[in-house]
Amino acid sequence: MSENRHKALGLSDEKVLEMFRTMLLARKIDERMWLLNRAGKIPFVISCQGQEGAQVGAAFALNRDIDYVAPYYRDMGVVLAFGMTAKELMLSGFAKAEDPNSGGRQMPGHFGQKKNRILTGSSPVTTQLPHAVGVALAAKIEKKDFVSFVTLGEGSSNQGDFHEGLNFAGVHKLPVITMVENNKYAISVPYDRQLACEHVSDRAKGYGMPGITVNGNDPLEVYAAVKEARERAMNGEGPTLIEAVTDRLTSHSSDDDDRLYRESEEIEEARKKDTIISFAKYLKDAGILTDELEKDFHSEIDKIVNEATDYAEEAPYAEPESALKYVYEE
Repeated sequence: MSENRHKALGLSDEKVLEMFRTMLLARKIDERMWLLNRAGKIPFVISCQGQEGAQVGAAFALNRDIDYVAPYYRDMGVVLAFGMTAKELMLSGFAKAEDPNSGGRQMPGHFGQKKNRILTGSSPVTTQLPHAVGVALAAKIEKKDFVSFVTLGEGSSNQGDFHEGLNFAGVHKLPVITMVENNKYAISVPYDRQLACEHVSDRAKGYGMPGITVNGNDPLEVYAAVKEARERAMNGEGPTLIEAVTDRLTSHSSDDDDRLYRESEEIEEARKKDTIISFAKYLKDAGILTDELEKDFHSEIDKIVNEATDYAEEAPYAEPESALKYVYEE
């Protein structure tokens, strides 16, 4: 990596350190959630580990004051960058009343927070794509200068919502950016059994939009692609499909055992490309991140994660009668 790639992209030293810190925070929250799950304290984890670089690189290329995001269930890096806190994510993991996503009603990873313009997600995969397209249509109708950004896994790109959403966005030239986080597995189904084309981005041509494939383990490469896509959208040039090729370092979820379908050597190779390690190396080579500062980040984030865990574990569950809230007219 060139030592000044971030400067060429208009990113300050402070901004790339903030990106690294956000990636590290996502990783440490996620690792803690796995421990809590294995201890029987939280019911379910669906992991972002390995994909933080793509998520944070993309989020930092957006305008986090006005743009809308429709994240998929792995996108802890995106929602943290958009303002969700470690405490709020832990409240969701423990399914407590204060969980901002759903008051403890949804599975973890079903993000939604109105104040930070995070659109509520649903369990059927890819349903968030037409929602993001609808938000982009609203921006066009109301002549407002924001984009919507939607993410999904490559397995989800085979669902009907993907095709209908992108086709509509292409026809109407809507300001929506779709990023497929291609971690090479749809739960247990490898990439070559999911798609007949070489890249997910090859599909963009059929929808009349540019398609680009980038290294999802490199946050700066993802940042550049999303930044350019946002500029296109703001100039009235319509949508973009981005494929960020990355690695899932864990099983699909805490209910899955990836040893049944992945060789251990494959996971070891993926760990060698770990986005956290490679981005830290870039920052150190550029003279931005010192060993001492990295140690400070780890200490600070460990404290945040410990406090978030303690708070969420002690927080009250929802009152049983609240289950009917927002279901019937009151």
